[in-house]
Amino acid sequence: MASSSKPPTKTEIFNGIAEATGLNRKQVSGVFEAMAAMIDQELSKGKKADAKSFTIPGLCKIVTKFKPAEKGGEKKTNPFTGEEMITKPKDASQQVKIRPLKALKDMVND
Repeated sequence: MASSSKPPTKTEIFNGIAEATGLNRKQVSGVFEAMAAMIDQELSKGKKADAKSFTIPGLCKIVTKFKPAEKGGEKKTNPFTGEEMITKPKDASQQVKIRPLKALKDMVND
């Protein structure tokens, strides 16, 4: 892979993995597509309000968290000026967080 200050491109990543594993580039692409499908399947099953997670062994854990809708118009006091503020309503949403596992943290710290 290129050792420049820019992150590697998708092609560089696929070619590097293909060289390291002996698979061809199309097979490596298939592995990534299969992993993306597994993540999609795991994170989309069940109720929307449930917390879900998917772990990529040795690298990271993908976690979702449901944030319920918030009503607008609530008055809150600005702690700096003492003014009352009216908040805008917010739609319900899913937060996605990617948490590094110990092995990934060790890669960075070494």
